[in-house]
Formats: sequence, structure tokens, C-alpha cells
Amino acid sequence: MGRGRQRGQSAVEVVAIAPVAVAVVLALGQGVAAAWTAAEASAAAAAAARALAVGGNPGAAARHALPRALHQGLRVDLDGERVHVVVRVPPIVPGGLPGLRRVTAEAGT
Repeated sequence: MGRGRQRGQSAVEVVAIAPVAVAVVLALGQGVAAAWTAAEASAAAAAAARALAVGGNPGAAARHALPRALHQGLRVDLDGERVHVVVRVPPIVPGGLPGLRRVTAEAGT
């Protein structure tokens, strides 16, 4: 009889911990997505700065440097000889996590 209770208790523990485990995995996935986006935004800012230095179109250069998945929400701002690139982080968690919705990178000549 004691063995049946242990199985039931184990099932209850699994059911209780499963939502927490899923939330942790999703939050980690969102963090990885933000880190990847930051690396891609940095490369896009460098490409935009190179284009600006040679008289090209920094916005087009930044868009060309990014994977298609990051094109939506791309913003390129110029500040003299510096380029600021803002890229939307793809949401893993619906709505994203506060503070991890957008990343900014900058580069200059």
C-alpha cells in the first residue's frame, strides 16, 4: 500500500514542477534569442557604418547584413558618423520578456 502512495505523490510532484520547468526553458530560449539578435545587430551596425563611410546607404547595408528573421522592426539611425541599429528580438515567449524585446548596437567610422 505504501508503494501506491509514493507513485501518486511522484505524479503530483511532476505535475507541480512541470509548469516551472517549462517557464525556465522558455526564458532561457528567449535569452539565447536576445544574445543571437545582439550579435547580428552588431554585425549590421558595422556594415551600416562601412556603407556610410564610402557614401553608400547605411539602412540597406544593415538590412542586407541581417537574416530575414530580423528584418521586421529594424531601425537605423545616423548620428554624425555613428550608426545606431535597433533590432527586434524574435519572441520565444509570447510577447517577449520585459527588457529583451529590442537590442541596440552602434558603430562608427
